[in-house]
Amino acid sequence: MSTLDLHPISTNQFATVILPIAVPKPYTYYIPTELIGLVQEGVRVEVQFGKSKLYSAIVLEVHDKVPESHKPKPILNVIDEQAIVHPVQLQLWQWIAKYYSCTAGEVMSAALPAHLKLASETSILLSPLYDENYEGLSDKEFMIAEALSIQNELRLDDVRAILNQKSVYKLIHKLLEKRIIYLKEEIKTKYKPKVVGCVKLTSTYLEEEKKLAEAFDLTKRSEKQERALMAYLQIYKKQEHVRKSELYKLANVDTSVIKALVKKGIFEAYDKEVSRLAGYEEELMDKHDLSEQQLQALAQIDTLFKEKNTLLLHGVTGSGKTRVYIELIQKAMQQDEQVLYLLPEIALTTQIIQRLQKIFGDEIAVYHSRMSNNERVEVWKKVLTGHKVVLGARSSLFLPFKDLKLIIVDEEHDLSYKQLDPAPRYNARDTAIYLAHLHKAKVLLGTATPSVESYHNAQRGKYGLVEMKERFGGLAMPEIVLVDKREELKKQTMQSVFTSVLMNELKLALARGEQAIIFQNRRGHSPTMRCTSCGWHSECRNCDVSLTYHKFHNNLQCHYCGYQQAIPKDCPACGSRTLTLKGFGTEKIEDELQILLPDARIGRMDFDTVRTKNAHARIINEFEEKQLDILVGTQMVTKGLDFENVSVVGVLSADQPLQFPDFRSSERAYQLLTQVSGRAGRKHKQGKVIIQAFDVAHPVIKEVIHHNFTHFFNRELSERRAFFYPPFMRLIKITLKHKKPSVLNKATRIFADFLRSKLQKRLIGPAVPSIPRVRNYYLMDMLIKLERHADVIGFAKQMIAEASHLVHQTEQCSQVRVVVNVDPY
Repeated sequence: MSTLDLHPISTNQFATVILPIAVPKPYTYYIPTELIGLVQEGVRVEVQFGKSKLYSAIVLEVHDKVPESHKPKPILNVIDEQAIVHPVQLQLWQWIAKYYSCTAGEVMSAALPAHLKLASETSILLSPLYDENYEGLSDKEFMIAEALSIQNELRLDDVRAILNQKSVYKLIHKLLEKRIIYLKEEIKTKYKPKVVGCVKLTSTYLEEEKKLAEAFDLTKRSEKQERALMAYLQIYKKQEHVRKSELYKLANVDTSVIKALVKKGIFEAYDKEVSRLAGYEEELMDKHDLSEQQLQALAQIDTLFKEKNTLLLHGVTGSGKTRVYIELIQKAMQQDEQVLYLLPEIALTTQIIQRLQKIFGDEIAVYHSRMSNNERVEVWKKVLTGHKVVLGARSSLFLPFKDLKLIIVDEEHDLSYKQLDPAPRYNARDTAIYLAHLHKAKVLLGTATPSVESYHNAQRGKYGLVEMKERFGGLAMPEIVLVDKREELKKQTMQSVFTSVLMNELKLALARGEQAIIFQNRRGHSPTMRCTSCGWHSECRNCDVSLTYHKFHNNLQCHYCGYQQAIPKDCPACGSRTLTLKGFGTEKIEDELQILLPDARIGRMDFDTVRTKNAHARIINEFEEKQLDILVGTQMVTKGLDFENVSVVGVLSADQPLQFPDFRSSERAYQLLTQVSGRAGRKHKQGKVIIQAFDVAHPVIKEVIHHNFTHFFNRELSERRAFFYPPFMRLIKITLKHKKPSVLNKATRIFADFLRSKLQKRLIGPAVPSIPRVRNYYLMDMLIKLERHADVIGFAKQMIAEASHLVHQTEQCSQVRVVVNVDPY
């Protein structure tokens, strides 16, 4: 492979490509004569990068400009006959790379489904120079040489399996030095279409029905063959393709019977490619009639979309925003336009999918990270060919839309729209607005609790504003009861973590046959294990955080790196056996409720219970079908879920979200408490929300109780203006990471001094974050506050890149990781 770059350049055609790795800029290759015309913008091509590694890259541009910076290598092969990425997508990738300070390769890696990103697979072959002299070989080297003499070629995974060890590179290196093997790199296509075995009548019997009698004559000696033929005709009346599996089941025969019919020339066997995506097979339902408020909202949206490209739909919980979305989707479909419906979390997709499929059937395609890689490729191909409606999480922004005209961003305020790790660290809401700009499409941002930025944009006229202030059907907003936990502790009326008020309401709801939701934004059983004698507490060995006790696994777990350890029998520090568990998470709440309410059927929805693909749907369906009385959950239960029989919602620790050291903590607390309150009483009667808190006088809690968003917004906006935070300033957070504190401190000093010389007072920090070490990496944070001017922001990003380069050129600091997070919170 290393001789490829010695080939003479035979054409003046070049292609600049995006590689799926973090190289700073696109790379240029020359197009060999035989591939001219096949290489086009948006197709994948096979290229060599580095000494021998092969990648599938996306063609960004075909041109005749000879690169001055390097001698171009040839494109080796063209993988696609047609583009799998549209020009608009390539523009979006480049914008994300520039705005969020990352590389186009990192964006490509996030955008494409895994099975469309191909990298070479290394195989080893027996060298023709090897004379089968096994002297001087270790046992393991001998095993590999012998295996190659039998199989000729082995993948690295095969070598690992033969030796039963993970690390094989040292051994491979020794075999290369001894000239026993040589390496081969080859691109492997990971996506495999799903095929099913089918049968059909051969043309002799298919064209003339009279001939079928002859077929039955041929099978009359075999009852099973006759049964199979009858079953085939029965299935064929209903569908064009008859699967072998259906035939086996209906005729109660096995594969030998089908083979016999093929041998007699009656059946012809073939494979048919089928979709892995489950189709909707139930009857479609009519939409509910629109309320007067919904009709007014639709009329306003229609009018405002003539003037504005982005609208904010501010509708209280239960006002019927989804019904408005359905009407807009149907209108776009009638005009043969594509629609993207974004949701912040996979947990939300289950209920919304079911609701939309009842109206639109298979017109809704779903896309999120819980799907298999093959399923994601199939959705990609559907959208590429013009599928009309996609519902998905943030990654669905990258799908290859051709005629996108409407993007609905539901729960636009949600933190889950922000990608944290790895790069690109993009915000899906903001990226959706830019994507709509590229497609000349419209964006509807919907929420009951708008982000401060979005509402500010609506107030100053950048966005249109449509408000729905009443619940559907005229239902009253839930009654919110605030309970002082301090008072209950003094009076000793608390039952475990539940106040007497909440416990009484739960009992009354169960007696009426109604359901309840309990919210606690902390999973696991207990956040800390402590020694009451010496004060020791359980800590992760890789991170500076406490380990959380999980009763189900009966161990201590780190929620940052996944580290686990057994429960100690006595204190590791002093040997005392006085170990106790402090605090409570969803697992403990579930346990306590089962003790306090033994007849209640209790379920739990948090990260631990929804790890599998269909777990979300199962829990939601069980609650919806009233197989559960109480659902305990983290913030997964707060967003957009609609259960008609829920009359009581309990918030166990309203103070918790207000205690984060973050300028957005008040905003997030208001949104979280309002959203979870909105799950109560959504259909037939007013619900009740019990909020437990220590600080009952906190302004945010008061604003939630009185449903006073305007007061909250004005107070929050004045604080942001006073302390120079968004929406008045732009933020860039920079985190430096290294495993040695001394190296990190040195790099941070160089980085901060350089930036401060360029940006002056705009740089805040460096400072040690609240969690100083994660996954054995020590961390240092800096924050840059910038005026909302493109030139200032562009200059700052350029200086950050230069500071990173300066650090990496410094002795000992080349391995320091620099994480740039634009619009971090």
